[in-house]
Amino acid sequence: MKASQFLISTLKEAPADAEVVSHKLMTRAGMIKKLGAGIYNYMPMGLRVIRKVEAIVREEMNRAGAIEVTMPVVQPAELWQETGRFEKMGPELLRIKDRHERDFVIQPTSEEVVTDIARQEFKSYKQLPKNLYQIQTKFRDERRPRFGLMRGREFIMKDAYSFDKDRDTAQISYQTMREAYKRIFDRFGLQYRAVRADSGAIGGDLSEEFQVIASTGEDAIVYCPQSDYAANIEKAESLAPTQARPAAGQAMAKVATPGNSTCESVAAQLGLPLAQTVKSLVLATDELDDKGLIAKTQVWLLLLRGDHEMNEIKVGKVDGLAGFRFASVPEIEDHFGCKPGYLGPINLKKPVNLVVDRDVAVMADWVCGANEEDFHITGVNFGRDLPEPALVADLRNVVAGDPSPDGAGALAIERGIEIGHVFYLGTKYSQAMNATFLGDNGKPQHFEMGCYGIGVTRLPAAAIEQNHDERGIIWPDAIAPFTVVVCPIGMGRSEAVKTAAEQLYSELLALGVDVILDDRDERPGAMLADWELIGVPHRVVLGDRGLKDGVVEYQHRRDTEATKIAAGDILSDLKARLGLN
Repeated sequence: MKASQFLISTLKEAPADAEVVSHKLMTRAGMIKKLGAGIYNYMPMGLRVIRKVEAIVREEMNRAGAIEVTMPVVQPAELWQETGRFEKMGPELLRIKDRHERDFVIQPTSEEVVTDIARQEFKSYKQLPKNLYQIQTKFRDERRPRFGLMRGREFIMKDAYSFDKDRDTAQISYQTMREAYKRIFDRFGLQYRAVRADSGAIGGDLSEEFQVIASTGEDAIVYCPQSDYAANIEKAESLAPTQARPAAGQAMAKVATPGNSTCESVAAQLGLPLAQTVKSLVLATDELDDKGLIAKTQVWLLLLRGDHEMNEIKVGKVDGLAGFRFASVPEIEDHFGCKPGYLGPINLKKPVNLVVDRDVAVMADWVCGANEEDFHITGVNFGRDLPEPALVADLRNVVAGDPSPDGAGALAIERGIEIGHVFYLGTKYSQAMNATFLGDNGKPQHFEMGCYGIGVTRLPAAAIEQNHDERGIIWPDAIAPFTVVVCPIGMGRSEAVKTAAEQLYSELLALGVDVILDDRDERPGAMLADWELIGVPHRVVLGDRGLKDGVVEYQHRRDTEATKIAAGDILSDLKARLGLN
């Protein structure tokens, strides 16, 4: 490819709405252009990266025995109604009607459609196992799309679905995909971790995420440096304390805390550690009648240590708290007789369902709100001032230094960006859609299923978050838009430069190298700045002066300075660097 025949549209400044590095650099490098909120044109430079990601994914999926299909972006609602997700999935599922007023969805994922394919095509256990995959456009109507391709509404995803005759073979299919994912991400040249995760709206009882390690990542990854334990913070278990609760050492007392409505400010006023305070979180659950109206509401009080944060995934799994919401101010005042900021479990106006975190259950002499504005209570103890808690659960996010669940050491936390997810689904979808095959016992059985996704358009953004500097992007070779750029200085004024540049360009093309020759009439500074911004990993600069001395300049995108190499040796040098020898 020659630059004069390509579309290079770099910018000096990023748009005002670009918040993260990848969004800024992809826009400045001319890889994407915003069309609407969370919707982007993939420009030629960016599309080359996406196609390379797709090629690697496709190769490894085929190698793992998966079969490629393409399922429609627009899908009939009837299939989604079979599983109940048409009603349950929420506003992220874009629902539309055609001219006949029939309901359709714009696919965010394709469990329903692929299960419909399976129930039509796979009649016998002899046809199993099977794994169908697609690389296709998806749409999720994010409430607040942001971060460019990291959290857009329209995106490209590889989604695969395995079908097996029983749980044992389904676990084999799961592990096959897990190993394929490791090969894929190894080929991308990215630093990543496979971590245990919650299955979320997809469902299932076994789930792992593949996270690219990046300081700007949205997800917190918990791991043990002394073992292979790793989990998303939503999934990471905080172990029950091993120590017994100390005996009460203080009398309970009400103290004035004017204007101090947070645990931090109360602890500071009283001169106590934050870990001696207890925060009160008020939730509500609604029971609906046959018409979908609220028939009954229950209010819940959760107690967590003041220095801990609630884990919504864990809370949602507490018996009775599925589908919880945060209580409204009127509901809080009705039960506590006080506005938020001074709440606690003592002197309630109306009874609530109490759930206590494991760490709070072993605390003594703790501080909580008095259910009276500008007052808190110190020296609170279970068994003396309150009944022993009937419901104790793991409600909090783990923190660095907590013991690892596998007993191998203390936990550490780093940031990550989710780029892949593997789920074991079991029969969640096959039962809902009555998708069966004839088993070896001669009876109909429901398919055991797995689901496996990779964010194809998210992955380049994640790679940039991990690989960039003040000059621009630093692409790994495998997914760079071009592997080598040849930069001739003054090509239009020097026949020697033109001849040498075109010869090197032709030789690299003959070797199958993805090379671009910058034959534009650009100033040297602007030309080199463009390629540093775009992030092509290998650059060769040729100029009149260097050629007269018999040398050219090679510079890897990570290098701070160029290296002079004999002009006659540059091809063999590049072959060695690219692993072509």
